[in-house]
Amino acid sequence: MNVSAEIDKIKRALMENGSKLTTQREIIVRVLLENEQDHLSAEDVYMLVKEKFPEIGLATVYRTLELLADLQVVAKMNFGDGVARYDLRGEGQEHMHHHLICEKCGALDEIKEDWLTELEERLEREYGFKVLDHRLDFIGNYKECSNGECKRGNKAVS
Repeated sequence: MNVSAEIDKIKRALMENGSKLTTQREIIVRVLLENEQDHLSAEDVYMLVKEKFPEIGLATVYRTLELLADLQVVAKMNFGDGVARYDLRGEGQEHMHHHLICEKCGALDEIKEDWLTELEERLEREYGFKVLDHRLDFIGNYKECSNGECKRGNKAVS
């Protein structure tokens, strides 16, 4: 992933909304891009941003994440652990990607392909319902976790 190109796209999205890509916002976006697979909470983002920009406040991180969610640059989600997490939407992704969530160890994997296109077309055809977005989370257990052979250990969703 080209971080500079992604930042430019986000900058354009902000400008189209009448907002600017301030230094603080850019650092927050960089942290999200650099940790894309980690599904960071606002507090996680804050701790990582603070390493690079110690003056930043937690409220700034929250406001920026909410703005990015409003612009659909990130999706705000909860994986059942009571913590709001932020996940970047991929370019060209009409819909948010899906997740596999292990109940035993909290491991989380992403499914990037959109397997629901046929269902969406059927919903529109049969019910006149146009799906604008969707997200699907599969909650279960990995085979090795069920067998007591989990290599991930008992960890929270990352």
